[in-house]
Amino acid sequence: MNYVGTKDQTRLYVKDRGSGRPVIMLSGWPLSADSWDDQAMAIADAGCRAIAYDRRGFGRSSQPWLGYDYDTLADDLAAVLAQTGATDAVLVGFLMGGGELARYMSRHSGQSVAKAVLVSSVVPHMLKTDDNPDGTDESVFAKMTQAMKDDRTKFFGGFFKDFFGVGLLGHPVSVELLQSAVNVAMQASLKATLECAKSFATTDFRPDLSAFKVPTLIIHGTADKTAPIRAAGRAAAAGIANSKLIEYDGAPHGLFATDKVRPTKELLDFIQI
Repeated sequence: MNYVGTKDQTRLYVKDRGSGRPVIMLSGWPLSADSWDDQAMAIADAGCRAIAYDRRGFGRSSQPWLGYDYDTLADDLAAVLAQTGATDAVLVGFLMGGGELARYMSRHSGQSVAKAVLVSSVVPHMLKTDDNPDGTDESVFAKMTQAMKDDRTKFFGGFFKDFFGVGLLGHPVSVELLQSAVNVAMQASLKATLECAKSFATTDFRPDLSAFKVPTLIIHGTADKTAPIRAAGRAAAAGIANSKLIEYDGAPHGLFATDKVRPTKELLDFIQI
């Protein structure tokens, strides 16, 4: 099965590998299912079924004009679960994908989900407000939006350096990987890119946290500049019952690439418990 259809006739590209317990992997903005390839191969080799898909508007999926709110995105996830026949599944959400996971747990009562994993996730609330002082100021997101409108390719060239923790004293990923990430980001429609950025920046998932009724693993880097750990990983761990937070000291946002071996092992250990 290469595609799943949604209620509004959007086609979602699906990568389905291996057999056994299903592990549904939700990619981060603005990447595609391919970002999970290293972990997916290890999961399939370990005797599980690794399923990842391109979010609507991104990668090889359809690029509809509407549907970039989290309710619709959670319904897309429900379609993937239903049409792949995945039950007793482990959901793994990275960055924006963590929001889809959280909204699915509340909107669809966590149907068919046995465990959940949040990796460098935006959950529970990215935006700085009076009752969320550790969040990111709205002006930062406004500048991001304008930069993408002005020159999206240039914006992503800088964005992914922070994403993967590239600096004057450290270069944890190759130049080729950085360029590949920009290329993948540019496959998405401008509409999807902007609307999804707005969704993950402003959606408050704090009311969804009580819907996590399953064991939940949270992995987050302490040097994450994209989703700072105080407003994200630590706050999520505080609000989700039966959760475990693993902090990667000094790790950036894109730790699935910079710390590849460790998160892969921890995912496998959690899945197979």
